[in-house]
Amino acid sequence: MYQTSPESTIATEHRADALVCTALPALQDNYIWVLDDGAQAVVVDPGQAAPVQAMLRARQLQLAAILLTHHHADHVAGVPALLADAPGAPVFGPAVEAIATVDRPVRGGERVAVPGLALDFQVLDTPGHTRGHIAFYSADARLGAPRLFCGDTLFACGCGRLFEGTPEQMHASLGGFAALPDTTRVHCAHEYTLANIRFALACEPGNRVLQAFDREASALREKGQPTVPTTLGDERARNPFLRVDVPEIAATLEARAGRAVPPGAPRFAALRAWKDVFQP
Repeated sequence: MYQTSPESTIATEHRADALVCTALPALQDNYIWVLDDGAQAVVVDPGQAAPVQAMLRARQLQLAAILLTHHHADHVAGVPALLADAPGAPVFGPAVEAIATVDRPVRGGERVAVPGLALDFQVLDTPGHTRGHIAFYSADARLGAPRLFCGDTLFACGCGRLFEGTPEQMHASLGGFAALPDTTRVHCAHEYTLANIRFALACEPGNRVLQAFDREASALREKGQPTVPTTLGDERARNPFLRVDVPEIAATLEARAGRAVPPGAPRFAALRAWKDVFQP
């Protein structure tokens, strides 16, 4: 369960005898994810240093490693300042993107061992949002559930905009998550949920799971609490970008296009193009 501290607005998932997962709000709508064991911490996509530095000081944590999913500034800009405080901390990031601070370039199919935490991640290739975007997945028992740190590939009820990749790439990247269990917690990097829900309801207005999540997410945001992580099982039940071939979404797309839209990647492309211009 996530609890939000009124004085810090840091949302932390507390689990006894396990690694602690913290969502640090940053910039306009980013989340920086931090995993720690009470002594060592690994940080995912620090687009801003100050929230991480404040947490590390407050909890007396040592930075063990940094994981980067892609090169955009709102995911990497905080790295130099963090390394100034913790020289020698390894920075893992996509091998095919030019990120100056990455000293451990990785590719899909490789594994990352975080020093100090004995924590292992599987690297997944997820191009689409950027050319070399990657995600990090771990099923370590100390996490309580499998965890997917997916950057800007998958969001609650949405997916990333295609800045460098193609619809076919993003559709394949999202399809690659199909091998992961429904219990996998999806740690995306932005609080886009309410806007994504509005689009998802336009795509599939009869989805009762989505309707219920609309009420739940709205209540969370009214309290200043994050709507993420979600789970892959939940996303499969309500995220239109994982549901492009269900009948109601296919019918909505074809009614909008005035023609048949082939299943799979063509439907995904039509859905993503609609989302880019969608006005609720």
